[in-house]
Amino acid sequence: MRDSRLASLAKLMLYHSMKIQKGDAFHITADITARPLVQELLREAAQAGALAQVDWTDAEITRQLLELYDPDDGGRTEAFLKDKAAADLRRFENLVGDIVIRAYVNDAELGRIDPAVRQLEASCARPFKDLVINQRRWVLFEYPTQARAQRADMPYGQYEDFVLQTASLDYVAMQRAVQPLKALMEKTDRVRILAPGTDLSFSILGIPAVPCCGEYNLPDGECFTAPVRNSANGTISFNTPSLFWGQLYHNIRLTFSEGRIVEAAADENTSQLNQILDTDAGARYLGEFALGFNPLIHDATCNTLFDEKIAGSLHLTPGACYDDAPNGNSSAIHWDLVQIQRSGNGGGEIWFDDRLVRKDGLFVPPELAALNP
Repeated sequence: MRDSRLASLAKLMLYHSMKIQKGDAFHITADITARPLVQELLREAAQAGALAQVDWTDAEITRQLLELYDPDDGGRTEAFLKDKAAADLRRFENLVGDIVIRAYVNDAELGRIDPAVRQLEASCARPFKDLVINQRRWVLFEYPTQARAQRADMPYGQYEDFVLQTASLDYVAMQRAVQPLKALMEKTDRVRILAPGTDLSFSILGIPAVPCCGEYNLPDGECFTAPVRNSANGTISFNTPSLFWGQLYHNIRLTFSEGRIVEAAADENTSQLNQILDTDAGARYLGEFALGFNPLIHDATCNTLFDEKIAGSLHLTPGACYDDAPNGNSSAIHWDLVQIQRSGNGGGEIWFDDRLVRKDGLFVPPELAALNP
């Protein structure tokens, strides 16, 4: 039986996010678990007169492929991966973009892959990733699975409702409501973040602020910019768990000096955390700073796509910046780390140029009140 919510989601992806028009050709990268949504996308593409390519993925197959790669084989794996990226670049020459649909049946499937393999893969894929992210349209969605429901500590039916409801907001209304925040961020120099275990300052002067209202992520609800590359000083503690390259990290703490992460620790996997931050020179600098305000997302689910949009949250990102908000930082990684500042999570404050902008997760200036849940 077809789920009408998936048909509505397919329309949102194609017309709001991808802006598909008659004659466009686009790409879908999807886990086989998400077949019902892919079928709705193809049905709608036929109605729109668009063309599509589909590449199916499977986490177990991905793991087996990664296990073939050896960073120390004299350059054979590196040459193979660079050739693969070049082929992907050629394939996307005449495509308008990519719809990426992840589905985690086992979100620890890749957890035992050597980080050196992931680093090599990410480094070789950078030219292709840069093309898709910065020069093509794209949208990312995560299809609900039993594994993710369990990780979120929800029954599957409740989690499925949560995913589809939080993804399918009135993003046109959100685009209107976020404009005062964009304007405020773009005239701000100094940002200060205060919270338990956190006192961090940096500049965002001269860097654009970009509202995100369903154009690239579903669910969405954030406005991002980037710290001036060498400006961050102080310490921040992140109070949401983060799953990265198949490993789970709790209570990540980062200390900055002149923009660079000089100390990094977590409750576990501290050594692996630092190994990731040593991927390249840019991995220890920040590429993004964002405020989250999706009104239907209140609690962490150990899923960055959702957690970075939590109402009353912020996230900072070691690694690459986006072309839309450039600070000059380049890296093979981009790791969004989330701090929730709602009162039930310890509270916190965000100051822009000595003006209190948000306290305990709620925006203070009247012109930003529409973004409070």
